[in-house]
Amino acid sequence: MPVSKEGETKAETEFGPVSYLARWAAAVEGGTSGAPVHLWNPALCSSIDIRIDRAGAWYHEGRRIEREAMTRLFARILRREADGSYVLVTPYEKLTIEVEDVPFLAVDLGYEEGPPRRLLILTNLGEAVPVDADHPLRIQVGARDDAFIPYVMVRPRLEARLTRAAAASLVGILEERDDRLGVESAGQFFVIAESHPAGRS
Repeated sequence: MPVSKEGETKAETEFGPVSYLARWAAAVEGGTSGAPVHLWNPALCSSIDIRIDRAGAWYHEGRRIEREAMTRLFARILRREADGSYVLVTPYEKLTIEVEDVPFLAVDLGYEEGPPRRLLILTNLGEAVPVDADHPLRIQVGARDDAFIPYVMVRPRLEARLTRAAAASLVGILEERDDRLGVESAGQFFVIAESHPAGRS
């Protein structure tokens, strides 16, 4: 691959603002759990042609960003605003991006033995997240009456949608309490559905 000045590859230089954002993300503290984006309120606001599709893939100007290390860096400076929009934010600039559903996928589901037992999800970007009061599980009803789509809060306002395989694992550990189906994690019972929906015996 052609190399430009200061050792940058052509793929890095042609992204322009994207490389700038990646350098910022790499410089801040926070590891995989993210930077302190809640503290940053830059005056400079704009948008950038970055999109996260429903499958969790990142695109820039219509081209998929293949380097997972770069998408992990961007995820560190991702924030969801109160109006529901998503932005990449640094102390000096805030750029709106498009997210088709939610920014993360939960690709695996496991648990830590207790007491109390604690469920864990693993995101497509390698972040392990517990299911607890700070990272609640919620269910969205799908188009069919019997369909449900589980989500887990990864960071404030940023969710991961469970893949079909992870959702199937969740179904496998459901238990019934007071006519409700759900799962227990970190001392809380997260309701998935009514075990006897109205109008059904």
